[in-house]
Amino acid sequence: MLEAVLPLVLFVFSTSITPGPNNMMIMASGLNHGVLRSLPHFMGICLGFPAMIMAIGLGLGAVFEQFPLLHELIRWAGIAYLLYLAWVIAGTRAVDQKENHSPFTFWQAAAFQWVNPKGWVMAVGALAAFSTPGGSAWLDAGQIALTFIFIGGPCITIWMLFGVGMQRLLSDPVQLRRFNIAMGVLLVASVIPMILD
Repeated sequence: MLEAVLPLVLFVFSTSITPGPNNMMIMASGLNHGVLRSLPHFMGICLGFPAMIMAIGLGLGAVFEQFPLLHELIRWAGIAYLLYLAWVIAGTRAVDQKENHSPFTFWQAAAFQWVNPKGWVMAVGALAAFSTPGGSAWLDAGQIALTFIFIGGPCITIWMLFGVGMQRLLSDPVQLRRFNIAMGVLLVASVIPMILD
């Protein structure tokens, strides 16, 4: 049993702990809004991504195979949205200033999973590698989704708490502005491979 689950756990850990759009944005949210105001964003990622895995695993992937243009449109919409978010994060000046953006709501974060190109790669990769040919789609997708909840959730927590921990270091508005610009640039950098793919 452990031999069958361990590769999935390692896959989920390595894809969830590494930098990507979700982790960059939750870290910036933790820094700019703190834990409580970032919790809806956090929960939207933790539950929205597994919901996407279930939808793809239960048949939506076949729709995209039949209509590849639809998948390509979603991919480019996601890239455009990520670039917009990078601009918003880079433009955030300080907590509680009028120009500060609001944290993501649960539904915004959950919906974002559908336009997150890294999320698509992770979901399709997990389903391709860890589902059983001829097996139960419900069981396979459910096991993968639950692993992302139980392993991916703590990984995302680390990024949010890292942002919160940086609040003291970045209490100076100039330093905070530089950090937010750096986060915006890193978010753009995470999009470049998706554009070139």
